[in-house]
Order: sequence, then C-alpha cells, then structure tokens
Amino acid sequence: MTEQHSSGRIRGNGRRRKPPAKGRRAASAVAWGAAVLVLVGGSGLGYVYFKLNGNIKGVDINGQLGKDRPVNVDNGSMDILVLGSDSRSGANDEYGKDEGGARSDTAMIVHVYEGHKKASVVSVPRDTLVDRPQCTDDKGNTTPAQHRAMFNTAYEVGGPACAVKTVEAMSGIRMDHYIEVDFTGFKKLIDELGGVKVTTTKAIKDSKSHLDLEPGTHTLDGEQSLGLVRTRKSVGDGSDLGRIQLQQAFMKAFIEQVKSVGVFTNPKTLLDLADTATKAITPDSELDSVNELMGFAKGLSGIGAKDVQMVTLPVEYDPVDPNRVRPIEAKADQVWKALKADKPIPASATKDAATGQAEGLVK
Repeated sequence: MTEQHSSGRIRGNGRRRKPPAKGRRAASAVAWGAAVLVLVGGSGLGYVYFKLNGNIKGVDINGQLGKDRPVNVDNGSMDILVLGSDSRSGANDEYGKDEGGARSDTAMIVHVYEGHKKASVVSVPRDTLVDRPQCTDDKGNTTPAQHRAMFNTAYEVGGPACAVKTVEAMSGIRMDHYIEVDFTGFKKLIDELGGVKVTTTKAIKDSKSHLDLEPGTHTLDGEQSLGLVRTRKSVGDGSDLGRIQLQQAFMKAFIEQVKSVGVFTNPKTLLDLADTATKAITPDSELDSVNELMGFAKGLSGIGAKDVQMVTLPVEYDPVDPNRVRPIEAKADQVWKALKADKPIPASATKDAATGQAEGLVK
C-alpha cells in the first residue's frame, strides 16, 4: 500500500538487587519508556553527560512508600509502571482546561522476563474501579483509602507514589521502576524520530484529539501520534478500552521505529533523541542519572515489538455505572499469578473480557 505522509534497584546486567539497605534510595517503574529508555542506552558521549544528566528529574518512590510493599523477588525479572500524565497545565493546556491536578491518562505495567528477551505489558483502563489504598503525597498530605475509586485518581490525589502503591495493592507485585511521560515530551520525541508509521484499516476522525486519518498507511508526526493515543469517542464502543487498543498498536509501531532509524549507529541521532527523551520522562530516583538509565536501557535493548505480549487488564462494564469498568477478579488473578511466576499471560485470562471493540483498527 502506498505510504501517505499525514500532517529493589536493577544492576546493569538486568538482575534485581536484594532490597536496598536502610538509607539507600528506592526503585519503582518504566513507562511508555521501554522504548524511550532504549534511546538513552549507549549514550556514552562524555561531553554530553552533564547536559543529559541535568535533564533528568527523579521521584523517590521508596522514600514515600517505605517498607510496607510486596516482596522484591530476586529472579532476574523486572516490573515497571509506565504512566502517561494528562496534566493540562503549561505547554499541555491546548488539550483542555487545567482542573487543578493531573491524572494518569495511560497506565502500563511492563513485566520483563528473566533473560530480558521478552516482555508482557498489561494496560490498566483509567476508568477501572479499584480499592485505592491510603496514600501520602510528597508534601506529607494523607488521602484516606477509598472503595470503588477510579484507578487514575490515585495519581491525582497522591502523585506517582500513590499510583505505584495502588498497582502493587491490585497485583501483589512490587514495581521495580516508575517512568512518567507527558504530552509535550511525547510529541517532541516522535518528531525527533521522524514520525511513526502505522496502518489504519478504517477512517479515524476525532475532533477532540484533532485526528483525521483515512484508511491506509501513514507516517504520523508528534501531534498526530498524540491524537491517536488519546482518541476515544470515535473508535470502537467509545470507551477507554478502545483507546487502549490503539495505544498498544501504536507502541509496537514505536518500538519498531526506534529499531529502524539507526539510533545506535548515528551519534547525532542518538544525542538528539537522548536529549529529548531525558526531558520527556520523570523516572524513579534510581533511574535519575545517565549512568543508571544506560544500564537499565541496555538490559532492554534486545526486546523488539514481536517479543512483547500486550493485554488489557480483564474487566467488565460496571453494572452500577456502565461508564466505568471493574476487574474480573478470577481473570485478573490469572494475569498477576502468571507475572509473579515469570510466565506468559494465558489466553484464558483475557477471553470474554470487555475489549472496547477497536481490535485491528491500527496495525
């Protein structure tokens, strides 16, 4: 088809360390950043070290959460919480009014298997009703636990640490790292990559996300890519589940694009991308330096799109509020048990769960 151009700490070898000694900083999560961090890996140019280091602002997850967390299993696997923030302040205000607090617009739990050759990604719908634990933010303000809270309110009321605490309470799995990506940084990163190629099987037109794509193959720039991953009402059944399917398809295309643009063979491309990537992300405090990001990224560099299994947390529409979803507990348990055992997620875990009806719309 003709292409249309449309307008516990991780060691360098990827193994977990034992839980850090008292006083040492913590570990917690990846993000849209499995791909983002690959860009930073290999960036050993000495003269740019301090420039890149100055771009990185970390958040101390362990310092806020303390010791009341799931066991940090030392089996060579790794679990990362990746969040896309929908803050409407500053450079992001073109996407809507700032209502006083950011929410986790996109949430992905990335499980990297022992050996770091394969990964599973579990997307959590933002509208999922969960039992949110009591959280204390970085200013010491405490928010009480809440039954049937929307998942994305965890970030809103308690920041990154509360998002991590909520995921750990849901899954029983300790997050090793945390990475957050915002709208503006996401757009710039895609533009630095030269766009991302996707194929749409049907037209996608969404005035809210400013997206207008005919069926066919397109190279999306940063603005269009952001529109695609935020499109909701105009695809599938109009729910967040359909948007997640678009996000998952886009992320696979993103990973392929990173591999294809000569990132690791072109020093200038690598530098430009590393500069943009380190400005775009907020990692946990054990990934807040170039050296730490390099070691982390090298452990992921062998993973391609074909090596990533992507699923959505098994949910059903809530009978009380059909605009919300709730986990199908037995199926969700299958997902978490598989990841705890470092095994692939079985197909039975997601069979007959709500999908959003947008499968195959983007390839």
